[in-house]
Amino acid sequence: MRHDESVPPAPRRPALLAAATLTLLCLGLAGCGGASDTARSGPGPDGSAASSPASAPASSPGPASPSPAHTGRTPSKAPASPSASAPGTSSGPLSGKTVVIDPGHNPRNHLHTAEIGRQVDIGTTHKECDTTGTSTNSGYAEAEFTLDVSHRLRTLLQAQGAKVVLTYDNDRPFGPCVDERARIGNKAGADAVVSVHADGSAAGNRGFHVILPASVRGGGADTSKIVGPSRDLGTRIAGLFVRATGSAPSNYIGGNTGLDTRKDLGGLNLSTVPKVFIECGNMRDPKDAALLTGAGWRQKAAQGIADGISSFLNG
Repeated sequence: MRHDESVPPAPRRPALLAAATLTLLCLGLAGCGGASDTARSGPGPDGSAASSPASAPASSPGPASPSPAHTGRTPSKAPASPSASAPGTSSGPLSGKTVVIDPGHNPRNHLHTAEIGRQVDIGTTHKECDTTGTSTNSGYAEAEFTLDVSHRLRTLLQAQGAKVVLTYDNDRPFGPCVDERARIGNKAGADAVVSVHADGSAAGNRGFHVILPASVRGGGADTSKIVGPSRDLGTRIAGLFVRATGSAPSNYIGGNTGLDTRKDLGGLNLSTVPKVFIECGNMRDPKDAALLTGAGWRQKAAQGIADGISSFLNG
C-alpha cells in the first residue's frame, strides 16, 4: 500500500499504450541498461516522471508454491524462522548470490497497534514501526498476498541457485519494524532486496509501480551508493513484470513509467544494498483485486519479479 502517505491521483493516461511500449522494449532490447556504476540517477523525490523501464530476457520459471485461501482470516503460523537463510541449488545462474525478500506488513499487525505505532528512526526523520497494510473489499489482506508472492518468488530464485533470506516468514506476532527490515538486508550482504507490497488507492486507479530510493543523507541514512544500482534493479523488474503478468504500469503514480522515487520510506533510506519496493497492483480497485486474488496471477507476479532480479544480478 501507499503506507502513511496519500497521493492525489493523477489524470488517467493510456496505460495500455505504456504497457505495450514496455513490452516492446522488453522483447526488443538485448539488455536493460548499463552496470550500476553507469545507471542513470532517478527522478526527484516528488515522484516526477522517470525513464521507461526496459528489460532483458526472462529466466526459466520454477515450481509454484501453494496458494492461501482468500478468506481474509489470519493464516496459520509457519514453521520457518524470520530472516532464516534458504540455500539455493549447488549450481545455477544465481549461484553465489544472496537475495533478501521482504514481505510487506504482517497479518497480525492489526492486533498490535501500540507496538507497530511506536516511532523508529529512519535516518532523516521518525516513522511508525510498521502499518497494517490494506486489503481487497472482500477482505483478502495485503499481508497475506505479500507472503504468498514472496514464497513463490523464493522458490523461483532458489531454483536458479540463489541463497534467499526472508525478513520474516509469518512466525512473529507483528512487524518487523521498517528499520529492522532494512538491517536484515544489510546484515545479509544482499546482492538485491525486494520488498513486496500491494497498494490501497481509490477504485479506478490501476496497475503496478516500483518504488526506488531517492538520494538521501542524514542521521543513519545514506543512499548515495545504492541509488544507481537500485534504479537498475527497479527498471529491470518493471519491464519484466509487464511481460510476465500483462499488467500495465500505474495510471496514477509515476507518469505511466512504472517507476516512482521516494525519500520517506525507512526500508529504503536505511538500506546499504540495492533495494526496491514493488506495489503489484491496487487492492481497492475491483479489476486489480480480481488479479491479485488469483493464484495463477500471483505466480506470474512472482515470475516477473524473479526475472527482473535475475536480469539485474546477471548484468
